[in-house]
Amino acid sequence: MLFSIAYRNIIRARRRTIVTIVLSTISTAFFIFYVSMMEGSYSKIFKDSVEIYPSYIQITGLNYRDDPGYENLIFDTKSVVEKISKIDEIELAASRFEGFMLYASSENSVGGMLVGVEPSSEPRLSKIPKTLIEGEYLFANDGNKIIIGEKLAKKLNVRLGDTVSIVGSAIDYSFAADNLIIKGVFRTGLDEFDSNAAFINKEYLDEILLSQNISTHIIVLPKNPANSQEVAKKIEQTFQTSEYEVQEWHKYLEGVIKAMEFDKYSGIITMWLFLIVIFFVIMIYALLTIYSRIKEIGIMRSIGTTPLQVFYILMLETALLGGVSVVIGGIIGGYLSYYFQINPIYLESFEETYRHYGILEAVLPSVFSWEIIIEGMGFIMFMNIISAVYPIIKVNSFKPIEAIRHR
Repeated sequence: MLFSIAYRNIIRARRRTIVTIVLSTISTAFFIFYVSMMEGSYSKIFKDSVEIYPSYIQITGLNYRDDPGYENLIFDTKSVVEKISKIDEIELAASRFEGFMLYASSENSVGGMLVGVEPSSEPRLSKIPKTLIEGEYLFANDGNKIIIGEKLAKKLNVRLGDTVSIVGSAIDYSFAADNLIIKGVFRTGLDEFDSNAAFINKEYLDEILLSQNISTHIIVLPKNPANSQEVAKKIEQTFQTSEYEVQEWHKYLEGVIKAMEFDKYSGIITMWLFLIVIFFVIMIYALLTIYSRIKEIGIMRSIGTTPLQVFYILMLETALLGGVSVVIGGIIGGYLSYYFQINPIYLESFEETYRHYGILEAVLPSVFSWEIIIEGMGFIMFMNIISAVYPIIKVNSFKPIEAIRHR
């Protein structure tokens, strides 16, 4: 019976019902969309940080990260790659050789990093090929051709097609030098990286450094990047010796993760401020609507309805309206999240600013997640219920005769 009374009250007061549903629906949809955009932005930052160069999993010699000397390299690259390629969860594994060289042009000289890569595999492991602003990427048959960071090119005062000399040390610590031709210029937006790095076909670099079948890193791309931690553990189990170190991106990008987590706190604070605002808006409206019914409640009390029954009726009304609202808001918020996940918001005016932080595309994607949708609906539903408790208790405190005479 209490349910039917609550239902009739909702149908009878159409204006109040519509306003309540619209308010809660907008709050639910906006909250879900806000959280999905926040999560999407942070996910993109992490994704770009990983994919721009480091990739998801790296294998190095045991002590290479602490002491990147030639004695701590991977000296049997082919067998290591063949062994880990048998793991089902791995899509691709390829080698890199990072060497530190002195670059020299006719006008200037500067130290930097020369990376030997496998041109056929590297476009799937990193986004360096997508950052080219001039020229083209390396081919498998390229010899003494390099792609160079924009800021490094400016330091040397060279451009596309110019020749750069390199001087360094081979694996046996003998003298290594060559003249290289600039085939492309890249710009990642990471100033330090663009000021120091250049890329060359690893096969050609091996001839210069006598590093055949030797590498500083083996880069691994999992079939599902979300499972990179599990894949890294499987790789560790594959090698029974302590000859190699397997690191997953959460380890070698720990500084980036901490910085993003700190930044995320501000987003969480903003979200809670938003929730507080929503709560007070809903509460004030609930207070006004319930207080406007004091006379109606007084009449109900005078004909024998108990305060507890009044409480149940009003809470049922709140629950029914809130339930309908959060379902509609969840559908709208979920649709917006899904749409902007597929069609991210493009911020053309912020492109250069984004590149400065290593974000290749100035887009704001959202994340479609059932967890976010359900949590958002639950939060707003909870706020609807809680916001009605105080007004109901307050109007129940009136005696029936006081409530009937209330204006």
